[in-house]
Amino acid sequence: MATPPPAISVAMSVYNGERFLALAIESILAQTFTDFEFLIVDDGSSDGSAAIIRRYAAADSRIRPIIRENRGLVASLNEMLEQAQAPIVARMDADDFSQPDRFARQYAFLTANPDYGVVGSWSEDMGEDGGPIFRTGEDHPLKHDDILTAIDEGGQLICHPAAMFRRDVVLSVGAYHAAFRHCEDLDLWLRLASVTKLGNIPLRLLRYRRYSGQVSSRHSTEQQIGTAVARFAWAERQAGRVDPTAELASLPPIDALDTLFHRDGVSQQVREQVALSLRYSESALRSDGFGLVLDNLRHGGRRDGMWRTVARLLRFGEPLRALRLAATLMTAPRSPTS
Repeated sequence: MATPPPAISVAMSVYNGERFLALAIESILAQTFTDFEFLIVDDGSSDGSAAIIRRYAAADSRIRPIIRENRGLVASLNEMLEQAQAPIVARMDADDFSQPDRFARQYAFLTANPDYGVVGSWSEDMGEDGGPIFRTGEDHPLKHDDILTAIDEGGQLICHPAAMFRRDVVLSVGAYHAAFRHCEDLDLWLRLASVTKLGNIPLRLLRYRRYSGQVSSRHSTEQQIGTAVARFAWAERQAGRVDPTAELASLPPIDALDTLFHRDGVSQQVREQVALSLRYSESALRSDGFGLVLDNLRHGGRRDGMWRTVARLLRFGEPLRALRLAATLMTAPRSPTS
């Protein structure tokens, strides 16, 4: 007799994640809902991640290790979607921690709400050492109508490592798109929002680790550019127009976005949105994001809070960049709305 498929396939990709990996794996193995397989891709790590994965796989047959060369997160996620045996997929990251009842509560939600294709949860932020971080701001929206409102307002939708979704629905929209590297989850949620309902459970079922080495810190500029373009693509689809990003393997430079969307002003709107979003990012202001901020000002973009960013650069120990930003603020043209 054939073994029935598991109820849930857990999908986790690891790249040089040995520091927190054991805790992340153990939080999945400790779930009260036990009917799952655990797909773990080692995406070409050069540290001890593969050895850790193999050790846990030898001790628990639910773990299906995939050890191979580096292909990137999007390729890893799509590979796990193809290999998943369950109709429900739960995401997990190698530096986070799932509470023991996470799967039980999310699976029960999807079972009780067949019109929902994705469910996340609220999360609790923790620091590099695992200690709590107290942050302000709203929690993720709960019901699908709240998600749609958050899309319109540019708010948060679903925390990616806290997500559980129906595999067939995600595959029906083309799974993860390579063009939206570092914001592949937002692009996916925006595409799914037109074909299924999305929501969140108002419980902190995931502890989300924040630290300088995580992808969202190291690639904040590229992430914000992708976020802005993904939202423009959403607007195109909502207006009944063809999404010009659908078949892209990578996004073009910002200056080429007017051509991509066949409309003037997209490049400057994206440049401005990204520049304003990077005002508080130390990593971005110390790297490629700084040039984008200057470029926005030179194009007459909005300058809200930019003088405070001058002071912020001084606090970051970047006096030369602070001087350059101040000089640009004094000489750059002003748009009528800036």
